[in-house]
Amino acid sequence: MRYDPARPAGRLLLTPEDKEAPARARRLGQLGLAVHPDPALDAYADHLAELTGTPYAMVNFIDENRQFFAGLHLSDVAPPVVKADGTKPVLGRELARDHGFCPHVVVRRKALVLEDVCDYPRFAGNPVVDEFGIRSYLGAPLIDSTGMVLGTVCVVDVEPRPWGRPGLEAIKSSAADLVARLERREADGLPLL
Repeated sequence: MRYDPARPAGRLLLTPEDKEAPARARRLGQLGLAVHPDPALDAYADHLAELTGTPYAMVNFIDENRQFFAGLHLSDVAPPVVKADGTKPVLGRELARDHGFCPHVVVRRKALVLEDVCDYPRFAGNPVVDEFGIRSYLGAPLIDSTGMVLGTVCVVDVEPRPWGRPGLEAIKSSAADLVARLERREADGLPLL
């Protein structure tokens, strides 16, 4: 955990320390992931969004410094946040490592369910809450057969959501399915999906 002096006074940024990040970056390089957007992973993110009925879904690979959404689904739902200059923020393919909730999933090595992020002081101060209006998160780690957490699959919403057991099971099942597909690709040289 660390304090970021560039953030508004008194706001603690509680991003967990990730000791596996260098090894993860090497593994992602071996797999050819986290370098560029992948249309097959975009399709997978589209599937996740449809499965959960959410406006945003990601296949997220995390290295030492950043998060990279190799798979990304963005709906037409505009974020409820408007900047001082009147524009609305746009979520791109990269996000700082200390933004969002996926770094917590990676370090915890287990799924994270936040029905309303504002109910959790540790997460309510995260930059994505202020910048993109994110209010609900559901994510699961992508753990390969070597035991390495490669990243996450996640869905987010701008409204609080009662994910419940079905949501948790759906995201965990999706993570396991995607890892199996990634490992088949590695073993057989098959297309990703």
